[in-house]
Amino acid sequence: MSDEDTPGTTPTPEEELIADVAAFLLVGRPERVEDAALAMRPGVVQTTAAALRREIAALGMTEAPVAPSAELRDRLLKSVAKGLRRRALVVVDMIRDHLTEGCALEVPRAREILPALEARLTAARAAGMPIVYVVDEHDPDDADLDLWGTHAVKGSEGAEVWPSIAPRPGDRVVGKPSYSGFFESELEAVLDELRVDSLVLTGCATEIQLKSTAMDALQKGYEVEIPPDSQAGNAAELEMATLVVLRALVPYAPARRERLERLAA
Repeated sequence: MSDEDTPGTTPTPEEELIADVAAFLLVGRPERVEDAALAMRPGVVQTTAAALRREIAALGMTEAPVAPSAELRDRLLKSVAKGLRRRALVVVDMIRDHLTEGCALEVPRAREILPALEARLTAARAAGMPIVYVVDEHDPDDADLDLWGTHAVKGSEGAEVWPSIAPRPGDRVVGKPSYSGFFESELEAVLDELRVDSLVLTGCATEIQLKSTAMDALQKGYEVEIPPDSQAGNAAELEMATLVVLRALVPYAPARRERLERLAA
């Protein structure tokens, strides 16, 4: 007879935590959704979940292996093929008006990611990965400037990409008038031309421009990755909340399928 079966036995707080976390893990949610929920419960809850996942995996390994059916094997092979991605490094709004100290729309944290972003750009060029800069730009009479203040005016120094990460020959530059890089811009056409289906999004501000661009990209069938060391929001808490949400999302399946089929044609 176990302790649970013994009349009058009360589970310890640790046992209750293990039971609650186990119940959470065994529901069968996608792991990315579990990770998003666990990210908001740092400490002992995350540690317990990690330990239970190892225990569950170990139990699974005790079973004798079973050969997959022909149908399952075909599905697995198709999944592997879909994972062979053509990625582009996308740098969003790393312009002087966001990085210069004292500017009205300064994102101070953006200066901190410059070394990591410089290294990522160097690695992308060495690997032949396409690089696309998406930059905010406005006509002088744009009504948006009445709401946000004068910034990123076309032709001004403030609209230029920060010098240490400036575009080089062969890189592409796309202007945008609002939050998302896809809104009223040529970004999707440029990505189609480059035969890209997956984006490595970098830049600022995470909770505004990167989030808006990522959401539009997912709806259009792109896979999206945001490296934590190459993104900057207006506060660390806003960055974390945005990254947790986006990590839980996958491309809209019909759009993803259509995009891959079109690129393969």
